Amino acid sequence: MFLIGQYDSPFVRRVAIALRLYGLAFEHKPWSTFGDADKIAPYNPLRRVPTLVLDDGEALIESMIILDYLDDLIGVDKAMLPRGGAERRRHLRICALASGLGDKAVSLLYERVLRKEQLALWVERCQAQIADVLEVLEAERAKVTPPYWLGDRIGHADVAVACVVRFTREAHPDLFDASRYPALAAHSERCEALAPFQEIAQPLAPPKG
Repeated sequence: MFLIGQYDSPFVRRVAIALRLYGLAFEHKPWSTFGDADKIAPYNPLRRVPTLVLDDGEALIESMIILDYLDDLIGVDKAMLPRGGAERRRHLRICALASGLGDKAVSLLYERVLRKEQLALWVERCQAQIADVLEVLEAERAKVTPPYWLGDRIGHADVAVACVVRFTREAHPDLFDASRYPALAAHSERCEALAPFQEIAQPLAPPKG
């Protein structure tokens, strides 16, 4: 199977790190949604990443769907998500918040680099949403005393948060103050020190219009 997308995307990176943590072999095709849209289109008509193409040719789109497939493939005992109940919903909520943060951080980046005149109302809205989600994630992470949300082993919530925090810090350094979000900063540093995070990394390359 092969994964389409560049690792400067927090969503592509999240999937690639999960693949590595699960010990699943994959080929990486670092195609850009801007420069390589025609290459992506046969696998994903939306021309979005991540897209995971399985050995039989089936193409999975959207990170949550891809990760659900990987969890099923690896089995419930090894999956980086609780099996069910309130604990599962709590972890999925963290993942959803992290994904939403990533969406807004990406949208704000596109607004800055693709529009000659930025729409002030949209910029302010994105900035407010980013700040509010960071506050919630900071409070949630501060409650967790073990190394990870799952305890001693890393889970999808940990990967998702670490990936979007790195992206946000690189794309919008003025919106992430480590002294304001110490729990998130510490979480990010802990994850980024792990081998899969160091291997699956790419400096942010803003898109060009």
